[in-house]
Amino acid sequence: MRGDIFAFIKPRKALTNSNSPRVYRTEGIVLKGYDFGEADRILTLYTPQLGKLRAIAKGVRRTKSRKAGHLDLFTRSNLLVARGRQLDIITQAETIESFAPMRIDLVRLSYAHYVAELVDAFTVEQMANYPVYATTVATLRRISTAEDPALSIRSFEVQLLGLMGYRPQLHRCLSCDTAIEPVSNRFSPKMGGVLCPLCASEDRAAGPISVQALKVLRNLQTNEAAILQLPELPLEVGQEVEARLQEYIEYRLEKGPRSVRFLDQLRTEGARP
Repeated sequence: MRGDIFAFIKPRKALTNSNSPRVYRTEGIVLKGYDFGEADRILTLYTPQLGKLRAIAKGVRRTKSRKAGHLDLFTRSNLLVARGRQLDIITQAETIESFAPMRIDLVRLSYAHYVAELVDAFTVEQMANYPVYATTVATLRRISTAEDPALSIRSFEVQLLGLMGYRPQLHRCLSCDTAIEPVSNRFSPKMGGVLCPLCASEDRAAGPISVQALKVLRNLQTNEAAILQLPELPLEVGQEVEARLQEYIEYRLEKGPRSVRFLDQLRTEGARP
């Protein structure tokens, strides 16, 4: 089993040259992990200076492991890491933030899964992007305590898309470049934003977007704080904003995030903390 898994992991030449320190410190958020061997776990982490990386936590699944609680999913921790030939090895871990309130609320915890899934899907290994790290930390804090965590998720989606170079054009028509007027326009995931009514035929698959939903999306781009201060969005507007963003994200990733289906199921069943 060990050989099979590591056969897919290529050594990182840029990080293992003679000038690289053999041990380094970093903080990071645990995005996901899977069991390996009898007691180890391979983790995907997102860090402020090193970006996304994978590392192995040896013995972490043993009952007496001192690292176990510090490497739970979505935990932000200080880490001491030793460089390895194929995977770096986490030798020490100390929790900075556990975002405890969300861990007793199934819906909030599911939102955390969604945040981690998007960060993992949109980023590549060993490419630092500190704003992505900061946005992820801020979002986990918000969904732990916000009255309406869905607003925090909509904000996170918009900010992450912008940081990864996929900021949708919401102010000018993608085809004729005229200013978008407060009428029923079209939202095109394929083209990357809004089409005016006269240019709707440029993408016949583009769905309608209401004036209210477009206003929310624009404010999430340029005036995030004002939206986050709202107790909640009107139900229909919130559903429309979510739908348009989901269409856009799915088009960019070429697949739908798995955690969305579980969130939809929870809402259908009326899940409670």
